[in-house]
Amino acid sequence: MPVSALLLALASAFVHALWNLLLARAPDVEARTAVALLVALLAFAPVAAATWEWDASVWPYIAVTSALQLSYFLLLTAAYRAHEFSVVYPVARGSAPVLVLIAGLLFLGADTSAGQTAAVVVVAVGILLVRGFTHRAASGAVLLGLAIAACIAAYTLVDKEGIRYAGPIPYNEVAMIVPTVAYAAAVASRKGVAALRAELSATTVIAGIATFGAYALVLAALERGPAAGVAAVRETSIVIAAGLAALFLSERVGPVRFVGAVVAAGGVALLSLS
Repeated sequence: MPVSALLLALASAFVHALWNLLLARAPDVEARTAVALLVALLAFAPVAAATWEWDASVWPYIAVTSALQLSYFLLLTAAYRAHEFSVVYPVARGSAPVLVLIAGLLFLGADTSAGQTAAVVVVAVGILLVRGFTHRAASGAVLLGLAIAACIAAYTLVDKEGIRYAGPIPYNEVAMIVPTVAYAAAVASRKGVAALRAELSATTVIAGIATFGAYALVLAALERGPAAGVAAVRETSIVIAAGLAALFLSERVGPVRFVGAVVAAGGVALLSLS
């Protein structure tokens, strides 16, 4: 893999872990998420317009992925509000590619290999280590993490087909309009506009730009390097997130949980390369 692709993929991994951390550490996770999504939508609108590529056949995919994205953010904020970031993120991020593989086997007639099967086992072991063996509260985090992963897997499969009919950035921009507006309106209705205004800060702006920025970095990496290699490097975000949780959230990321994050990341990387 070219050095430029490697660095861009690593940057994407860091930025993805960063925006999740910035949401997870917010006093009001829902309000910060709503404002961050609005910021992202506004910030990338000119980019989407400048790279506009669109076919009317894309609309059914946009409708489905929009519903899945809304579900994703509802589950994500519920998970970050109630559970530790260092459990939720590795489980959600690590399980999603596994669920994509399983869905491909069950519904799309895809083939599997011994390497992919081994990778699934490695990811499962990593998730078990992340959950730990003594903290019952982590079970709820794992369940929510798996639900988030299911949303990621579902919209990944939808987007894989939908992206054939639109440019990637315009596709992402339009797909996020309904979930962003609906989510922000729901938060404003329940908590008041003042709650949104309180989260309008530099941290929230960074989080918002990073949500789309991570995706833009991936696209840049894919232009320069092989898809499997880029996907594998991106999974370092699981390890980065565990480290960030220990540094900035004071979570109990002991040796077992950190090793679990590394194992899960390694399993997903193996899956990407198999």
